[in-house]
Amino acid sequence: MCYSAQVVQDLKKLFRELNVFMDYEEAERVFLLRLDDPTVNISKGFEVNFDEPSNDAEHRIKAAIDEHRSRMATKFEKDLFTQKTRLVNADRSLKAKETKKAREDVRIATTKIDALSTKLSSLRSTELTLDDRRLFPMTYGGVIVKRDGKNWLTPMRYFCRPAGKPAFYDKKYPGLYNARRDNLEKFWSEQFGHHHALAVVDSFFEWVKVHTKERRELAPGEAERSIELQFKPNPPRSMLVACLWSHWTDPKLPYINGFAAITDEPPPEVAAAGHDRCIINIKRENVDAWLTPQGRTAAELNAILTDRETPVYENEEVLAA
Repeated sequence: MCYSAQVVQDLKKLFRELNVFMDYEEAERVFLLRLDDPTVNISKGFEVNFDEPSNDAEHRIKAAIDEHRSRMATKFEKDLFTQKTRLVNADRSLKAKETKKAREDVRIATTKIDALSTKLSSLRSTELTLDDRRLFPMTYGGVIVKRDGKNWLTPMRYFCRPAGKPAFYDKKYPGLYNARRDNLEKFWSEQFGHHHALAVVDSFFEWVKVHTKERRELAPGEAERSIELQFKPNPPRSMLVACLWSHWTDPKLPYINGFAAITDEPPPEVAAAGHDRCIINIKRENVDAWLTPQGRTAAELNAILTDRETPVYENEEVLAA
Protein backbone atom coordinates (compact mmCIF):
# COMPACT_ATOMS: atom_id res chain seq x y z
CA MET A 1 0.00 0.00 0.00
CA CYS A 2 3.10 2.25 0.04
CA TYR A 3 2.66 3.10 3.70
CA SER A 4 5.80 5.22 3.44
CA ALA A 5 7.92 6.62 0.62
CA GLN A 6 11.22 8.46 0.22
CA VAL A 7 9.87 11.56 -1.51
CA VAL A 8 11.95 14.13 -3.38
CA GLN A 9 10.85 17.56 -2.08
CA ASP A 10 13.91 19.66 -2.97
CA LEU A 11 12.51 22.58 -4.98
CA LYS A 12 15.81 23.30 -6.73
CA LYS A 13 16.03 19.75 -8.03
CA LEU A 14 12.35 19.65 -9.00
CA PHE A 15 12.65 22.99 -10.79
CA ARG A 16 15.57 21.69 -12.84
CA GLU A 17 13.85 18.44 -13.73
CA LEU A 18 10.15 19.36 -13.99
CA ASN A 19 10.06 23.18 -13.96
CA VAL A 20 8.32 23.25 -10.57
CA PHE A 21 7.64 26.40 -8.52
CA MET A 22 6.92 26.75 -4.80
CA ASP A 23 3.32 27.28 -3.68
CA TYR A 24 4.28 29.87 -1.06
CA GLU A 25 0.73 30.75 -0.06
CA GLU A 26 -0.22 27.19 0.86
CA ALA A 27 3.17 26.48 2.43
CA GLU A 28 2.87 29.49 4.71
CA ARG A 29 -0.69 28.51 5.66
CA VAL A 30 0.35 24.99 6.67
CA PHE A 31 3.38 26.13 8.70
CA LEU A 32 1.26 28.70 10.53
CA LEU A 33 -1.42 26.06 11.06
CA ARG A 34 1.16 23.92 12.86
CA LEU A 35 1.83 26.75 15.32
CA ASP A 36 -1.86 26.68 16.26
CA ASP A 37 -2.04 22.88 16.23
CA PRO A 38 1.23 21.09 17.14
CA THR A 39 -0.31 17.75 16.12
CA VAL A 40 0.12 18.84 12.48
CA ASN A 41 3.16 16.95 11.17
CA ILE A 42 5.26 18.35 8.32
CA SER A 43 8.07 16.45 6.61
CA LYS A 44 11.53 17.79 7.41
CA GLY A 45 12.34 17.06 3.78
CA PHE A 46 9.90 19.83 2.84
CA GLU A 47 11.04 22.20 5.61
CA VAL A 48 14.62 22.36 4.31
CA ASN A 49 13.44 24.35 1.28
CA PHE A 50 13.31 27.34 3.66
CA ASP A 51 16.62 26.88 5.49
CA GLU A 52 18.15 29.78 3.57
CA PRO A 53 15.29 32.20 2.87
CA SER A 54 15.70 34.55 -0.06
CA ASN A 55 12.34 36.37 -0.26
CA ASP A 56 9.68 37.71 2.11
CA ALA A 57 7.52 34.59 1.98
CA GLU A 58 10.48 32.33 2.72
CA HIS A 59 11.52 34.53 5.64
CA ARG A 60 8.01 34.33 7.13
CA ILE A 61 7.92 30.56 6.68
CA LYS A 62 11.40 30.16 8.18
CA ALA A 63 10.27 32.22 11.20
CA ALA A 64 7.28 29.88 11.66
CA ILE A 65 9.56 26.83 11.42
CA ASP A 66 12.01 28.27 13.95
CA GLU A 67 9.19 29.15 16.35
CA HIS A 68 7.79 25.62 16.11
CA ARG A 69 11.20 24.07 16.73
CA SER A 70 11.78 26.35 19.72
CA ARG A 71 8.44 25.37 21.23
CA MET A 72 9.04 21.67 20.65
CA ALA A 73 12.57 21.86 22.07
CA THR A 74 11.19 23.49 25.23
CA LYS A 75 8.56 20.77 25.52
CA PHE A 76 11.04 17.93 24.95
CA GLU A 77 13.50 19.41 27.47
CA LYS A 78 10.76 19.72 30.07
CA ASP A 79 9.62 16.14 29.48
CA LEU A 80 13.24 14.97 29.56
CA PHE A 81 13.78 16.62 32.95
CA THR A 82 10.61 14.95 34.25
CA GLN A 83 11.78 11.50 33.14
CA LYS A 84 15.31 11.98 34.46
CA THR A 85 13.84 12.96 37.82
CA ARG A 86 11.63 9.87 37.70
CA LEU A 87 14.66 7.70 36.97
CA VAL A 88 16.69 9.18 39.83
CA ASN A 89 13.81 8.67 42.27
CA ALA A 90 13.27 5.10 41.08
CA ASP A 91 16.98 4.26 41.44
CA ARG A 92 16.98 5.74 44.93
CA SER A 93 13.90 3.69 45.82
CA LEU A 94 15.50 0.48 44.50
CA LYS A 95 18.59 1.02 46.63
CA ALA A 96 16.33 1.13 49.66
CA LYS A 97 14.02 -1.71 48.61
CA GLU A 98 13.36 -3.75 45.47
CA THR A 99 9.79 -3.08 44.30
CA LYS A 100 7.92 -3.86 41.09
CA LYS A 101 6.81 -0.21 40.76
CA ALA A 102 10.33 1.18 41.06
CA ARG A 103 11.68 -1.36 38.57
CA GLU A 104 8.91 -0.45 36.13
CA ASP A 105 9.60 3.26 36.62
CA VAL A 106 13.25 2.65 35.70
CA ARG A 107 12.24 0.80 32.54
CA ILE A 108 9.69 3.40 31.43
CA ALA A 109 11.86 6.40 32.27
CA THR A 110 14.88 4.93 30.47
CA THR A 111 12.80 4.24 27.35
CA LYS A 112 11.31 7.73 27.35
CA ILE A 113 14.67 9.40 27.96
CA ASP A 114 16.11 7.61 24.93
CA ALA A 115 13.13 8.58 22.78
CA LEU A 116 13.12 12.22 23.89
CA SER A 117 16.89 12.52 23.40
CA THR A 118 16.49 11.20 19.86
CA LYS A 119 13.70 13.69 19.15
CA LEU A 120 15.78 16.58 20.46
CA SER A 121 18.78 15.51 18.42
CA SER A 122 16.66 15.21 15.28
CA LEU A 123 15.03 18.59 15.92
CA ARG A 124 18.42 20.31 16.16
CA SER A 125 20.19 18.43 13.39
CA THR A 126 20.88 20.19 10.10
CA GLU A 127 21.56 16.90 8.27
CA LEU A 128 18.68 15.01 6.66
CA THR A 129 18.39 11.33 7.57
CA LEU A 130 16.54 8.67 5.59
CA ASP A 131 13.54 9.06 7.90
CA ASP A 132 13.56 12.84 7.33
CA ARG A 133 13.16 12.15 3.61
CA ARG A 134 10.40 9.61 4.18
CA LEU A 135 6.77 10.62 4.06
CA PHE A 136 4.43 8.76 6.40
CA PRO A 137 0.62 8.76 6.47
CA MET A 138 -0.93 11.84 8.15
CA THR A 139 2.23 13.87 7.47
CA TYR A 140 2.36 16.91 5.17
CA GLY A 141 4.84 16.73 2.32
CA GLY A 142 5.44 18.38 -1.04
CA VAL A 143 3.64 17.04 -4.11
CA ILE A 144 3.24 18.53 -7.58
CA VAL A 145 0.01 19.91 -9.04
CA LYS A 146 -0.63 22.01 -12.13
CA ARG A 147 -2.41 25.35 -11.81
CA ASP A 148 -2.61 28.25 -14.26
CA GLY A 149 -0.32 26.39 -16.64
CA LYS A 150 2.50 25.96 -14.07
CA ASN A 151 3.72 23.05 -11.97
CA TRP A 152 3.61 23.85 -8.26
CA LEU A 153 5.20 22.12 -5.27
CA THR A 154 2.49 22.31 -2.65
CA PRO A 155 2.25 20.75 0.82
CA MET A 156 -0.49 18.15 1.25
CA ARG A 157 -1.29 15.60 3.92
CA TYR A 158 -0.39 12.07 2.90
CA PHE A 159 -3.89 10.82 3.65
CA CYS A 160 -6.77 11.81 1.42
CA ARG A 161 -10.06 12.46 3.18
CA PRO A 162 -12.46 12.94 0.25
CA ALA A 163 -14.28 16.26 0.05
CA GLY A 164 -17.76 16.10 1.50
CA LYS A 165 -17.04 13.09 3.70
CA PRO A 166 -17.17 13.30 7.52
CA ALA A 167 -13.99 13.64 9.54
CA PHE A 168 -14.47 10.17 11.03
CA TYR A 169 -13.50 8.74 7.63
CA ASP A 170 -9.88 9.01 8.80
CA LYS A 171 -10.56 6.25 11.34
CA LYS A 172 -13.19 4.36 9.37
CA TYR A 173 -10.88 4.03 6.36
CA PRO A 174 -7.29 3.99 7.72
CA GLY A 175 -5.85 3.22 4.29
CA LEU A 176 -6.83 6.49 2.61
CA TYR A 177 -3.23 7.16 1.64
CA ASN A 178 -3.70 4.39 -0.93
CA ALA A 179 -6.06 4.78 -3.89
CA ARG A 180 -6.55 1.37 -5.47
CA ARG A 181 -6.69 1.54 -9.23
CA ASP A 182 -9.69 -0.80 -9.35
CA ASN A 183 -11.59 1.68 -7.18
CA LEU A 184 -10.77 4.93 -9.01
CA GLU A 185 -14.16 5.21 -10.72
CA LYS A 186 -16.04 4.16 -7.58
CA PHE A 187 -14.84 5.39 -4.19
CA TRP A 188 -12.45 7.92 -5.78
CA SER A 189 -14.77 9.12 -8.55
CA GLU A 190 -14.84 12.71 -7.26
CA GLN A 191 -11.04 12.90 -7.43
CA PHE A 192 -10.18 10.73 -10.46
CA GLY A 193 -10.37 12.87 -13.56
CA HIS A 194 -10.59 16.06 -11.46
CA HIS A 195 -7.77 16.41 -8.92
CA HIS A 196 -4.49 14.78 -9.89
CA ALA A 197 -1.04 15.18 -8.35
CA LEU A 198 2.43 13.75 -8.72
CA ALA A 199 4.89 12.61 -6.07
CA VAL A 200 8.55 12.21 -7.02
CA VAL A 201 9.71 9.08 -5.19
CA ASP A 202 13.14 7.49 -4.87
CA SER A 203 12.00 4.39 -2.96
CA PHE A 204 9.02 3.03 -1.06
CA PHE A 205 8.53 0.92 2.05
CA GLU A 206 6.17 -1.90 2.91
CA TRP A 207 5.55 -4.28 5.79
CA VAL A 208 5.34 -7.90 4.70
CA LYS A 209 4.76 -11.13 6.61
CA VAL A 210 7.90 -13.25 6.86
CA HIS A 211 6.15 -16.52 5.99
CA THR A 212 4.51 -14.86 2.97
CA LYS A 213 7.86 -13.53 1.76
CA GLU A 214 9.32 -17.00 2.20
CA ARG A 215 6.29 -18.46 0.36
CA ARG A 216 5.31 -20.92 3.05
CA GLU A 217 2.60 -21.54 5.63
CA LEU A 218 3.09 -20.72 9.29
CA ALA A 219 4.65 -23.63 11.14
CA PRO A 220 2.65 -25.17 14.02
CA GLY A 221 2.95 -22.84 16.99
CA GLU A 222 4.88 -20.22 14.97
CA ALA A 223 3.89 -16.63 15.73
CA GLU A 224 3.26 -14.36 12.75
CA ARG A 225 6.15 -11.95 12.22
CA SER A 226 6.53 -8.97 9.90
CA ILE A 227 9.51 -7.19 8.42
CA GLU A 228 9.81 -3.78 6.79
CA LEU A 229 11.22 -3.76 3.27
CA GLN A 230 12.58 -0.85 1.26
CA PHE A 231 11.95 -1.20 -2.48
CA LYS A 232 14.29 0.61 -4.87
CA PRO A 233 14.29 0.69 -8.66
CA ASN A 234 17.39 -0.78 -10.30
CA PRO A 235 19.15 1.17 -11.71
CA PRO A 236 18.41 3.93 -9.12
CA ARG A 237 16.15 6.70 -10.41
CA SER A 238 13.35 8.96 -9.25
CA MET A 239 9.85 7.68 -9.97
CA LEU A 240 6.92 9.87 -11.00
CA VAL A 241 4.11 8.46 -8.90
CA ALA A 242 0.50 9.11 -9.91
CA CYS A 243 -1.63 10.52 -7.07
CA LEU A 244 -5.11 11.86 -6.41
CA TRP A 245 -5.90 14.72 -4.05
CA SER A 246 -8.90 16.36 -2.45
CA HIS A 247 -9.75 19.73 -0.90
CA TRP A 248 -11.70 18.91 2.28
CA THR A 249 -13.58 21.73 3.99
CA ASP A 250 -15.63 22.28 7.11
CA PRO A 251 -16.98 25.71 8.14
CA LYS A 252 -15.67 25.19 11.69
CA LEU A 253 -12.24 23.75 10.87
CA PRO A 254 -9.17 24.59 8.75
CA TYR A 255 -9.38 22.98 5.34
CA ILE A 256 -7.24 19.96 4.48
CA ASN A 257 -5.59 19.24 1.16
CA GLY A 258 -4.76 15.55 1.23
CA PHE A 259 -3.42 13.12 -1.33
CA ALA A 260 -3.23 9.39 -1.93
CA ALA A 261 -0.86 7.39 -4.12
CA ILE A 262 -2.54 5.23 -6.75
CA THR A 263 -1.59 1.56 -6.48
CA ASP A 264 -2.10 -1.43 -8.75
CA GLU A 265 -1.24 -5.11 -8.93
CA PRO A 266 2.46 -5.59 -8.14
CA PRO A 267 5.19 -6.61 -10.58
CA PRO A 268 6.53 -10.15 -10.06
CA GLU A 269 9.50 -9.17 -7.89
CA VAL A 270 7.31 -7.15 -5.47
CA ALA A 271 4.77 -9.97 -5.26
CA ALA A 272 7.59 -12.45 -4.67
CA ALA A 273 8.77 -10.29 -1.75
CA GLY A 274 5.36 -10.73 -0.13
CA HIS A 275 3.43 -7.58 -1.03
CA ASP A 276 0.24 -7.36 -3.06
CA ARG A 277 0.21 -3.71 -4.20
CA CYS A 278 2.61 -1.31 -5.92
CA ILE A 279 2.71 2.40 -6.76
CA ILE A 280 2.32 3.44 -10.40
CA ASN A 281 5.33 5.13 -11.97
CA ILE A 282 4.08 7.09 -14.99
CA LYS A 283 6.24 8.07 -17.96
CA ARG A 284 7.73 11.56 -18.09
CA GLU A 285 6.00 12.32 -21.40
CA ASN A 286 2.64 11.71 -19.69
CA VAL A 287 3.19 14.06 -16.74
CA ASP A 288 1.43 17.06 -18.26
CA ALA A 289 -1.58 15.00 -19.36
CA TRP A 290 -1.85 13.39 -15.92
CA LEU A 291 -1.73 16.75 -14.15
CA THR A 292 -4.42 18.21 -16.45
CA PRO A 293 -7.17 15.56 -16.31
CA GLN A 294 -10.10 17.88 -16.94
CA GLY A 295 -11.80 17.02 -20.24
CA ARG A 296 -9.98 13.70 -20.59
CA THR A 297 -11.93 10.45 -20.56
CA ALA A 298 -11.45 7.72 -17.98
CA ALA A 299 -10.07 5.56 -20.77
CA GLU A 300 -7.42 8.16 -21.63
CA LEU A 301 -6.39 8.52 -18.00
CA ASN A 302 -6.30 4.77 -17.45
CA ALA A 303 -4.11 4.48 -20.54
CA ILE A 304 -1.55 6.72 -18.81
CA LEU A 305 -1.59 4.42 -15.78
CA THR A 306 -1.21 1.35 -17.99
CA ASP A 307 1.57 2.83 -20.13
CA ARG A 308 3.83 3.09 -17.10
CA GLU A 309 7.52 2.79 -16.37
CA THR A 310 8.36 -0.73 -15.26
CA PRO A 311 11.63 -0.69 -13.33
CA VAL A 312 12.88 -3.81 -11.61
CA TYR A 313 12.56 -3.35 -7.85
CA GLU A 314 15.19 -4.60 -5.47
CA ASN A 315 14.38 -4.82 -1.78
CA GLU A 316 16.22 -4.95 1.51
CA GLU A 317 15.08 -5.35 5.08
CA VAL A 318 14.88 -2.14 7.11
CA LEU A 319 13.50 -3.11 10.48
CA ALA A 320 12.26 -6.37 11.96
CA ALA A 321 9.16 -6.35 14.18
